[in-house]
Amino acid sequence: MFTGLIEATGRVDSVEADGTARRLRIGTPIGAELTVGESIAVSGVCLTVASVDAAGFAAIVSPETLRVTNLGLLHEGRFVNLERPLRVDGRLGGHFVLGHVDAVGRVIRIAPDGDCQWLEIDVPVSLEPLMIPKGSIAVDGISLTIASLNGARVGVQIVPHTWSHTALAHARAGDAVNLEGDMIGKYVARLLAGVQHS
Repeated sequence: MFTGLIEATGRVDSVEADGTARRLRIGTPIGAELTVGESIAVSGVCLTVASVDAAGFAAIVSPETLRVTNLGLLHEGRFVNLERPLRVDGRLGGHFVLGHVDAVGRVIRIAPDGDCQWLEIDVPVSLEPLMIPKGSIAVDGISLTIASLNGARVGVQIVPHTWSHTALAHARAGDAVNLEGDMIGKYVARLLAGVQHS
């Protein structure tokens, strides 16, 4: 379980084929604090730390994860968001994020709005039922509030701290981003779907 509050960013040092999977090596200052076998969210995708040293860590990305997230598009030099799991005694400052990506969306527009940034994302039709104004969405693992909703296009406002402390500062129009809908919304949508079919 994660909160969507990004702890650090990392830089992809290498991406290597490992059978049909890929071995992802990420350089980050928090590498020394990680242990082999623990979970870490990499741009919103829950991965398992396979090896670690003072300069960073490596994780294996399975073929299925490569198919359903943007991790298959990562290349050397790309920046990623990192978050370790929520501790039981920790504060939940964002929202419940599982690290299970629902779909990949695409950045349509990034525009300054005072000191903030306005980000618009095209969301796959399958996620539309989970999107509500002022609801939560995780974009590349970042807990954000939906500020505008126009069909399959979601708008979010990025405050200066989030912009400067996450990989969003390197985002460009056309980029693919990992999306995870609000967990509570998923259960409500599933429950309502069951009621309609009964």
